[in-house]
Amino acid sequence: MKWYALPMVISPSENHIRAWARLVKASQRVLGAIEADLKAAGFPPLGWYDVLLELKRSDDGRLRPLEIEGRLLIAQHNVSRLIDRLEKGGYVAREPCEEDGRGQVVAITEDGRDLLNRMWPVYRAAIQKHVAAKLDDDEAASLADLLARLMA
Repeated sequence: MKWYALPMVISPSENHIRAWARLVKASQRVLGAIEADLKAAGFPPLGWYDVLLELKRSDDGRLRPLEIEGRLLIAQHNVSRLIDRLEKGGYVAREPCEEDGRGQVVAITEDGRDLLNRMWPVYRAAIQKHVAAKLDDDEAASLADLLARLMA
């Protein structure tokens, strides 16, 4: 039996652990509050907005499901079910992929664009209430820069 040397393990500091815990808690709390504001206004969940926004931002309003998954702001473990619900509501349409006969693309519909436009004022107000009202612009810029480092 061979014995291998284990690599030296460096533990995170208490500050790192505290930062991690607060990052997770803040994310959950703010997302929950924004979801509640959308629901109170009679709108579907934030994931719907995210999919529609990414479709609108694409060059032709169309993306493959895998592209949608890679672009989402909120983690969606089952994008196909979300797309099914959006399609059932008439907000997106599935179309055959010209480059791949077996694949599909998802296209935003006019109703999808309308829903996106109607949701934005409520979403914008929720961001103001739950984020902007608690951070000044310099703090928000610093936080965005720090979070970008974590995402790199």
